Amino acid sequence: MLINFLVGLPVIVLCVVLQALFLALCARRYVSLRHKMNVSPSWSDDVRLLSMVMVVMLIGNYVQMALWALLFLLLGEFEDFITALYFSGVTFATLGYGDVVLSQQWRLLSPLEAANGILMFGVSTAIMTAAVMDTIKQHASGEHAKG
Repeated sequence: MLINFLVGLPVIVLCVVLQALFLALCARRYVSLRHKMNVSPSWSDDVRLLSMVMVVMLIGNYVQMALWALLFLLLGEFEDFITALYFSGVTFATLGYGDVVLSQQWRLLSPLEAANGILMFGVSTAIMTAAVMDTIKQHASGEHAKG
């Protein structure tokens, strides 16, 4: 049990760092683009900006799934990267289909990855929610300025 935690912990730490990196990249780009927009951005500006946030955070989560998949390959759990990535994606997203599973020895890595994934998706959801709320705030303040 302890060995699973010790093997999974570096990947979790790396995922946290990557999530913070993607979050910082996304937040900085969002603020930069928001400042370049005129006082009352068009709906297409909003769509572009919100889409950028979603895509960047999704890519960040996908990279983390790939890291877990690489770990599973290094441990000899899967024959190919595609199967490892499939298992990792299902586990990271907490779907847990059960059609592909880890060996008895490494089975406890699954809940570690699932806990990591749910946390990272939560952080991604938080940044997306913040961007949506900022967009609403921008339009609300624009309406008050007109009125």
